[in-house]
Amino acid sequence: MLNIISYRNRKAIQIESDTVRVTVLVEGGHIAELLHKPSGVNPLWTPHWPSVEPSAWSPDACPEFGSGPDAKLLAGIMGHNLCLGLFGGPSEEESAAGMTTHGESSVAPYDCSFRDGVLTSTACFPEAQLRFERTIRFVSPTVVQIAERVENLSAWDAPIAWTQHVSLAAPFVEPGVTEFRVSATRSKVFESDFAAGKGYMQIGAEFDWPFVPCATGGVVDMRTFVDLPVSGAYSAHLMDPSQDDAFFMAWSPKSKTLVGYVWNRADFPWLGIWEENRARTASPWNGVTIARGMEFGVSPMPETRREMIARGSLFGAPAFRWIPAKKSVKVEYRAFVTAADSIPNHPPM
Repeated sequence: MLNIISYRNRKAIQIESDTVRVTVLVEGGHIAELLHKPSGVNPLWTPHWPSVEPSAWSPDACPEFGSGPDAKLLAGIMGHNLCLGLFGGPSEEESAAGMTTHGESSVAPYDCSFRDGVLTSTACFPEAQLRFERTIRFVSPTVVQIAERVENLSAWDAPIAWTQHVSLAAPFVEPGVTEFRVSATRSKVFESDFAAGKGYMQIGAEFDWPFVPCATGGVVDMRTFVDLPVSGAYSAHLMDPSQDDAFFMAWSPKSKTLVGYVWNRADFPWLGIWEENRARTASPWNGVTIARGMEFGVSPMPETRREMIARGSLFGAPAFRWIPAKKSVKVEYRAFVTAADSIPNHPPM
């Protein structure tokens, strides 16, 4: 029998081993928690504002989130968010038609079930004409295997974005302290002012991981969260084409907790790194959020579908994925959280 619980005022389901607890939200489908039980650390982002079910959101009922295309998403976002069909904001016309930032997958209701140790979440996204299924199961006390299947319901070949928007946050993420390792090669900074004048990266700069050029000269080593009082940034990173697997890891020296994801590079050739370091002062952010998104997917940049298709590729790698008419595609990846005295160069799995 499926046990629906309340997690931070949200309907949720949980599976757990002796070491790790995984919590998945019913509405929005977010993986809200990868709790390392011995330390009590959940590295994933839990926003400081009260969380609202997408079905309960409206501009009048929840004015603190504004009325823009990201309002409904912000009201309910948590942890690992799926961006499917769209990675970034909608066009002006799509927004007027009701499309939200990062697409329907971030705010839709999911049907959830649990059987034989496997947690399954399914949903249909009518505007994108996509059907989605995700399964999660433990393969060891500290590692979960996640499988996803996306079916194109239309009679047209579909160009899609498909990004695992994994956001880590304070207290796990701490400026000047938290360390990261990524199987990245060529990289590029977002091509316009992403942080409204509060960014430290040179806009549009191309570089080799991990040394990003700064707007004021010199470089910053992205393997440690930037040590600034206020900053924001987004950069895209091509996963090493010479390796079959791609990964990211993050380690907190204070809690001695290590979290990471490993995936097939051919499935998700890009990792986007979003940094929010107390830069967004409007409601609901209010200048207090410290977070780093480690967003692996098929697209390098968060942008409209028109922009994604027009971009086509970056560094010779595609900027989106096709799903043939009436066909489906599958991917698998793994997530882990464990104790560690230091950060390794490669995932311990």
